[in-house]
Amino acid sequence: MTLVMIISFCILMVLAVPVGYGLIIAAGLGVLFNGYVPLSVVAQQVYDQTQSFPMLALPFFMLAGTLMLGGELGRQLLELASRAMQRWRGGPLSTTVVSSVVFGGVSGSAVANASALGSVLIPWQKKHGFPPALCAANNATSAVIDVLIPPSIPMILYALISGVSVGDLFISGIVPGLIMAASFVFVCWYVSVRRGYAIEAVKVRKRELARLAVQSFPAILLPILIIVFLRSGLATPTEVSVLSVVYSLLLSILFYRDLTWKRFCENMVEAGVVMLVIMGSAAVGWVLTFDQAPQHMAEWVSTHISSPIVIILMMNLIMLVVGMPLDMPPAILLLGPIFVPLADSIGLDRVQLGLMMVINLGIGLYTPPIGTTLFISSSIAKAPLGTTTNELWPFFGMAMLLLLAVSFVPALTIY
Repeated sequence: MTLVMIISFCILMVLAVPVGYGLIIAAGLGVLFNGYVPLSVVAQQVYDQTQSFPMLALPFFMLAGTLMLGGELGRQLLELASRAMQRWRGGPLSTTVVSSVVFGGVSGSAVANASALGSVLIPWQKKHGFPPALCAANNATSAVIDVLIPPSIPMILYALISGVSVGDLFISGIVPGLIMAASFVFVCWYVSVRRGYAIEAVKVRKRELARLAVQSFPAILLPILIIVFLRSGLATPTEVSVLSVVYSLLLSILFYRDLTWKRFCENMVEAGVVMLVIMGSAAVGWVLTFDQAPQHMAEWVSTHISSPIVIILMMNLIMLVVGMPLDMPPAILLLGPIFVPLADSIGLDRVQLGLMMVINLGIGLYTPPIGTTLFISSSIAKAPLGTTTNELWPFFGMAMLLLLAVSFVPALTIY
């Protein structure tokens, strides 16, 4: 049943069927192949996810992010980052990296980050003389920092599957996220120095930076409030997500006064799309559980491979390959039930596994041939995909070094 489901899903992906529908159809075909399980099980699993209180945190966090970034606040954040970085060598490129760190605490979605930042910053960087392909590569890779900075949608999904505290995951992602950002800023600087890109003589007024910082502070404050509420136990993740939406609405209506009914409706639709993928993944997860695929996988690995180091490397390789064609939410919902028992069998901490999974699948978002953020960024920059891929390697190398460090240095992720 599992094999039929996997093959069906791969075929549907090749046929460009939307992921949410593909998951539901593949699960249904797997159940039909079994012959003994009623097809209504798929509908029941899909419906049950809409009644899950913890799952509601996902669309609410997405809604909070889109509300805050779609208006004046998003513009203020971008202006603050660009003014602060513009005078440094490679500054316009580094603006994308810094903006991803700031936006990561608001949107929690790498794909949304790549679209929002790329549409504004890539044309601006091209005007400063940077090659379109380099701008696209920088945007595609920097967007992944978003999934490490709280609130992270992939981390919430992993927490629901693994039973790990969302607050612990959020805290564990901050240091790796900042390390990734610093390494990407270094790449921007190094490439600019090596190729002789000029520094723009721009005088940055401290008073202007202070004004922008004050106006952007409400957005920067949100991830801090989220972590405080979760770590102190004052609210559950779902309650925090609802409070984040209320906070975003109050800012947009009372402080920035830029929220229109049309934009609110568009943001609601964007936030709801993620639920379809989760509903489909629930049906697929039920099929995997029914066939006991996670247990069989863990038993086979523990029987044939004795070295924990080899097992961790194998898990990284599988996650990296799966992350190329599949978006992060369905990939986490599919791989989580398989890898959590495997991690337990070799003594790998579940928080550390969560960071490994998020970084791996994030790298897959810009890894050819099917990287989502890679396609988005190349399209915005109007750069050939092959040329963008060539510019990708320094960023890719830094991300892989961080992945190895997270995989084998628990101190980076466990506090």
